[in-house]
Amino acid sequence: MTWEVVIGLETHAQLSTASKIFSGASTAFGAAPNTQASAVDIALPGVLPVLNRGAVERAIRFGLAVGGTINARSVFARKNYFYPDLPKGYQISQYEIPVVQGGEVTIATKDGEKRVRLTRAHLEEDAGKSLHEDFHGMTGIDLNRAGTPLLEIVSEPDLASSEEAVTYAKALHALVRWIGICDGNMQEGSFRCDANVSVRHPGAPLGTRCEIKNLNSFRFLQHAIEYEARRQIHLIEDGGTVVQETRLYDPDRGETRSMRSKEDAQDYRYFPDPDLPPLEIEAKWIDDVRAALPELPAAMKMRFEQQYALTPYDATMLAQSQETAAYFEDAVRAFGGEPKAVANWMLGDFFARLHRAEIDIADAPVGPAALAALLKRVGDGTISGKIAKDVFDAMWSGEAVGENAADAIIERKGLKQISDEGALVKIIDDVLAANPAIVAEFRAGREKAFNSLVGKAMAATKGRANPAQVNAILKAKLG
Repeated sequence: MTWEVVIGLETHAQLSTASKIFSGASTAFGAAPNTQASAVDIALPGVLPVLNRGAVERAIRFGLAVGGTINARSVFARKNYFYPDLPKGYQISQYEIPVVQGGEVTIATKDGEKRVRLTRAHLEEDAGKSLHEDFHGMTGIDLNRAGTPLLEIVSEPDLASSEEAVTYAKALHALVRWIGICDGNMQEGSFRCDANVSVRHPGAPLGTRCEIKNLNSFRFLQHAIEYEARRQIHLIEDGGTVVQETRLYDPDRGETRSMRSKEDAQDYRYFPDPDLPPLEIEAKWIDDVRAALPELPAAMKMRFEQQYALTPYDATMLAQSQETAAYFEDAVRAFGGEPKAVANWMLGDFFARLHRAEIDIADAPVGPAALAALLKRVGDGTISGKIAKDVFDAMWSGEAVGENAADAIIERKGLKQISDEGALVKIIDDVLAANPAIVAEFRAGREKAFNSLVGKAMAATKGRANPAQVNAILKAKLG
């Protein structure tokens, strides 16, 4: 029996303001518990919230980046629920009229590009944090996070697999960092996702969804969705019924577990916050924010395709972050040659090294100018492509540093390519004389024997022979 998984994500991005959304308290991470909780944050009687203009500006920036509608008038509401780390007994959020409506994020899937529609993006305050460790069986409350500005970004249920959900989350993560509204630090809770998961037969109405809360890593997001989809399918096939509820993911056990029954909007008893007037956003403010936006990933991807003749896939990968794009363009300028050669190196050995080392491109030990200098030595025939990989490994390991690292390693290790035809002819003559059986195989029609002879010649020169010349001389010798 065929099943479809239907997924929508609610993503909370902590906005990069220095102070909270309705108070002047600091949003810096890591302070001692309850040292950054002002009278407004802990809801002392008589205090009034004052909206942070910087939080609104960042919401506008996001709305423009995703092609959404910036509402000229939006309203803050009180979302009522009771939880120990919610000091007011309600959360100030937006409900009926959010600051941003609509928009989309384009992702690359195995079937091509896919547009993920956004329902809305609204401003709200974060709650505090319950601490269950080292309290001898009791729970402590830290209100430092209370009032931290969040932009909640809600997608339509357009995602059809855990892989698509992770791709979308990564694209959103890159975008909020790209436009400077969130630092994206998932370990510190600056970017976290709630996944709404349901299953159905193809063409059937949407099934009952369950929400998995507070997923703070892409790996957990993928594993949680996969487990939850399997759980729902098995439950239905065994004659059970999926109950709408909120669940938590346990990474140690690799499973989701029930947290509470899932509330509907009416259960929160939303009503406009009487302490906050409607938010009015003038057209000039929107225009000013638009003028200050950097080149966005979609526009950069298109430019890379046109300016550098890259494939859509290569352009997408190189425009995945501002740091990656800047590295690529700096390397292209320093190389002064074929941009595709730079792209191939970055998407191959370079990205593989970053992945293995688990570091960001900004921390790569080989800079763009050094990579370009290496590629020049391949281009001018000083070294072969195979030797270049060895030189790159040595550069990465720090055997030489700086823009001239490749030249220093090539010189020190004697890796210059042998291109002297006389020397190569002698080497190949020796190879042919030493391997009469392989020569006979080639002359008997076994084409793979030719590659074996090429390998013998390259081995005789420790990989330093010019491969093109070796091929040409061998062909001439073997007729």
